[in-house]
Amino acid sequence: MKLITTLLFCLGSLLAYSQDTIYLKVHFLYGSKPLKAYKESEPKWFGGVLGGHVGIESDSNDILNFLPSGEFHLFSKQDERNSRFALHTEDNFYAMFGSDPDSVKRTIIYIPISALQKQKFDSIATVYLNQTPYDYAFFGMRCGAAAYDVLGQLGILTEYDYQKTYRKIFYPKKLRKPLLEKAKQNDWTIEKHAGSISRKWEKD
Repeated sequence: MKLITTLLFCLGSLLAYSQDTIYLKVHFLYGSKPLKAYKESEPKWFGGVLGGHVGIESDSNDILNFLPSGEFHLFSKQDERNSRFALHTEDNFYAMFGSDPDSVKRTIIYIPISALQKQKFDSIATVYLNQTPYDYAFFGMRCGAAAYDVLGQLGILTEYDYQKTYRKIFYPKKLRKPLLEKAKQNDWTIEKHAGSISRKWEKD
């Protein structure tokens, strides 16, 4: 009887743990450009091979991501923030640059987080969706730096001020590389999808 009770307790604990596991999914859309043979049929993307996009999903099938809005600034203007945070479904996120979402190269990193981190992420998302915290600029915060900002506030990555963040994370690959290393060290799930053969894709 004691053995049965112990086994039931262990099973219950295991089920509770599996139900309580929460993940953030960091979505990386790789930069690319059409191959010469497909220049007429494939769209050009902003940023080309060094472009791409990144966003963060919690448990709602909505991906939080940072975008320009209005005139594109070369340098950041805090009194004229031409930027916005937005939520996109997975298909809309990967169709951001006009390609079929099933044809693009992507990596998704699953990061296990606590209930407290989930609550903080939801709070950050609500605040950022209501009022953008910074301008979108070439020499300033863009999608990679903005994703790093959120992950830093959650304690997943080292937190920096905005200026240091955008200098370190100039484009998405600068975030993807250390996050992939951290994922391998911590045995986090990494999901990869190859892109279509009609485009030249950014490499890790």
